[in-house]
Amino acid sequence: MRTMIVAVSLGVVVVGLSSCSRVELPGYRPVAAGPVSPNEPLPPTQFEWPQDKAVGVSLSFDDARASQLDVGVPLLDSFGVKATFYVSIVPMRERLSDWKAVLATGHEIGNHSLRHACTTNFSFSKGKALEDYTLEQMAAELDQANSEIEKSLGVCPVTFAYPCGQKFVGRGVNAKSYVPVVASRFLAGRGWREEAPTAPAVCDLAQLMTMELDGLTWEQLKVLVEQARKTGGWLVLCGHDVGEGGRQTVRIDTLRAFCEYARDPKNGVWVDTVAHIGRYVAEHRIVPGRRQAKSGGTR
Repeated sequence: MRTMIVAVSLGVVVVGLSSCSRVELPGYRPVAAGPVSPNEPLPPTQFEWPQDKAVGVSLSFDDARASQLDVGVPLLDSFGVKATFYVSIVPMRERLSDWKAVLATGHEIGNHSLRHACTTNFSFSKGKALEDYTLEQMAAELDQANSEIEKSLGVCPVTFAYPCGQKFVGRGVNAKSYVPVVASRFLAGRGWREEAPTAPAVCDLAQLMTMELDGLTWEQLKVLVEQARKTGGWLVLCGHDVGEGGRQTVRIDTLRAFCEYARDPKNGVWVDTVAHIGRYVAEHRIVPGRRQAKSGGTR
């Protein structure tokens, strides 16, 4: 048994992607079949970015909005920058051929749940409030969303974005975290509107710190990149629409300026999908009593 655990811990093993099986991570015990229980991490202590990189940045976009396809993807592709798109099922179905093309150019498609359940305090959560969910219901809906995405696009998501950044089900003394449900199914879980970059050496991959990209000017975004650089952090960003401005909209000029900045090697920015950087983090942070995995580069 010990040999099996050590073998799993040497790298990220994504089992049976075509059938959307659960994910096993370095330093984590596999989750047994049956009720989902919390994973047991071994605490990492050190981490280094590859070669000449000083900071990691992941751009992510939620809800499969039309402007992402019409404006965002063409801009990103013109710079060769890859992003993660956490799709909602209904709008994804409306433009399947376009989302297939997004995958074909190297972007990541992630799971954003089946019904986008958030707290009952939001008016749009009527009939799908997290306070009324059980862990079993959430698990079933995440699996169904994975199945729908795999059936439609031919890929099984390996990362997840918490709708509204909220990670609980139930109320009061019966409230429970559904982070373990996510951890047993995905390489990483992305949050929303948090206050700092993710710390790769010590982070829980199932709860990535995520900062808002919507509405930022390039000057504001550059400050966040530089703050992450000082700590060797992983800046995970989340946006929605892409356009000239407005509510929940990533500014075109900001996105273009960032891509130009990231493309310059002297800036030491590794910009890539949540899945690619997440795998690197899982494989390359040093755990006490273990040898660091050999660097395989940034791709």
